[in-house]
Amino acid sequence: MTQYESIWSDLQGVPFRQDYIVADGIRTRFLQAGDPNAPTLIFLHGTGGHAEAYIRNLAAHAKHFNTYAVDMLGHGYTGKPDYDYEVPLYVKHLNGFLDAIGVQKASFSGESLGGWIASQFAAAHPDRVERLVLNTAGGDKIIPEALAKVRELTMAAVNDPNSERLRARLEWLMYDKSMVHDDLVASRRHIYEQKDMPRAMAHILSMHTPEARLKYALKPEQWAKVTHPTLVLWTSHDPTATVEIGRNLAGMLPNSQFVVMQDCGHWPQFEDPETFNRIHIDFLLGKDVPEAEKA
Repeated sequence: MTQYESIWSDLQGVPFRQDYIVADGIRTRFLQAGDPNAPTLIFLHGTGGHAEAYIRNLAAHAKHFNTYAVDMLGHGYTGKPDYDYEVPLYVKHLNGFLDAIGVQKASFSGESLGGWIASQFAAAHPDRVERLVLNTAGGDKIIPEALAKVRELTMAAVNDPNSERLRARLEWLMYDKSMVHDDLVASRRHIYEQKDMPRAMAHILSMHTPEARLKYALKPEQWAKVTHPTLVLWTSHDPTATVEIGRNLAGMLPNSQFVVMQDCGHWPQFEDPETFNRIHIDFLLGKDVPEAEKA
């Protein structure tokens, strides 16, 4: 018999809270764990995602950091205003979130879209960033086929959130498709069944076109000004870009390390949390990351 997996099993026994706060005028949902007096870490999920992308990372990081996993603008259970969620609006909302929780400076770890927003935030508000992790980050890579696949799978799942479509969308994230368990599918179903989600998803996906990528990609001279210690974390089987693209991104950053996690897709923090947590925490604590290359 296959052992039953659930989101709750990842959080069982973990002191954490789910709550809402008004950030930049928008009701914003988050998960939080760890000592509020410890250095702050903000996890940012990818396109169409939500805070549960980091349920396997909260416990480990809460031992060292005041850890937040945030539903970004228009995502999850955060408010969904009726306009396209362009990059500057995500940055503005994130800045408002820091203000709302009373934190001046934090480290940011973003996956895919979250990495795009984290890097843009670092460029716009360098004084509010301690360290930066770009996890299979989006933003400056323009691969029309990958962008089209994300749009296709995501809108199919939102317009008809049945188990088959939701599972296909989540399996796209994983190298090991068996990692997508029924409870993860159910969690996303509840989010995608919200009546305003199809409209919000159209606003979210407005950033997933080659034109939007060109408009809001950081230029090499902008990357050069992101001087914070940065870990560019890539995977051997990322469906959005090759390892070489990740390595090139790291090369544009003046204070970066580059690491590749093996046998993972677009959610390494979920597929191999033990390895991710070890590498990630060591970097955030300023320790050497033996697996990393100096970029």
